Amino acid sequence: MNNQIPDSDKAVHDEMPADYKAEPGDGGNRYKKKRALTLRKSWRWWGVGLALFLALQVLLVMFFDREPALFDVQVNAEQYAKEHQWRDVTGVTSGAAFLEITDVLLNKPGGYMANDVMPPFLLMDNMPSWEFGVVIQVRDFVRVMRNDISRSQSQSEEDADLADSDPKFHNDHDKWIWPATEGRYKSGREFFTRYMNRLAGSAQPPAEFYARTDNLVVWLNLVEKRLGSLSKRLSASVGEDRINTNSGGDSTAESATYQPSELQVKTPWLQIDNNFYEARGSTWALIHLLKAIEVDFKGVLEKKNALVSLRQIIRELEATQDSIWTPMILNGSGFGFFANHSLVMASYISRANAGVIDLRQLLEDG
Repeated sequence: MNNQIPDSDKAVHDEMPADYKAEPGDGGNRYKKKRALTLRKSWRWWGVGLALFLALQVLLVMFFDREPALFDVQVNAEQYAKEHQWRDVTGVTSGAAFLEITDVLLNKPGGYMANDVMPPFLLMDNMPSWEFGVVIQVRDFVRVMRNDISRSQSQSEEDADLADSDPKFHNDHDKWIWPATEGRYKSGREFFTRYMNRLAGSAQPPAEFYARTDNLVVWLNLVEKRLGSLSKRLSASVGEDRINTNSGGDSTAESATYQPSELQVKTPWLQIDNNFYEARGSTWALIHLLKAIEVDFKGVLEKKNALVSLRQIIRELEATQDSIWTPMILNGSGFGFFANHSLVMASYISRANAGVIDLRQLLEDG
């Protein structure tokens, strides 16, 4: 009888104890127990590795999900002026604030995350929503810079660098490739830097920054609409039945689609925290731009007695950046037991928006 051990089982046979004896009736399966034990050990190590990987992903998410702090726009302007050898001219504070906002957007810990396709960034949605809020304010500001603030009148020639910078920031904010969002935004930032070098530096031809009332009003109109939209979406977190006011009270107004007299508005559950962090990002960027405007448009604001109004708007928006002391965004009912973070945020933004409306009207009529 041939008792030779097959080659495929020699490795297992060598690991068996010297006094190991097969049980009666094993019938060629004498190594099954050893193989099962080896397999269990292998799966155990795989399980430990998976647990460590998941724990690492959670820690990375917690680290990269931290929102950037506010910065001092005047100190920031001084640093940029020193680095680029800029003169202290009108527009430096606003331009430097814009450049720092875009730098934070692209180079904060973790970089730009909205278009990432690998973990842990793929698992994150708070910071990408925050980034989108910042991007919206960046797009609005650079568009007004291109169309209004850098031009002496409506029929004057637009600034070439701002004309190149503006469309770069309108790339899809979550596009990973062809073209990658970061590349487009960095290119837009470089063109804006070239404009600033011509405005405050020695580069030619000289650029302009017109701190006029009409230019400021154009930008405030955009800010007013953005804040109104954010406030409305945040308020819809608890749901509401409201009268349809889309026609603006005009009985002769017509729309392309049927409009019911009453609407039921409620934010989808998975969208609530996205709206909240988009509002946090948008107001974060807006705080810096308003503070910079306070410096560069100070003469206009003082002449219209509007400086105090602007500062109150900034104060309201700064409240939106208070620390969040819960691990998630709570969505309690209006007067329920739990807090509703979206309604609190909507309250701050609504008050700031009312201030922006008053400020715009004061600049137009005051």
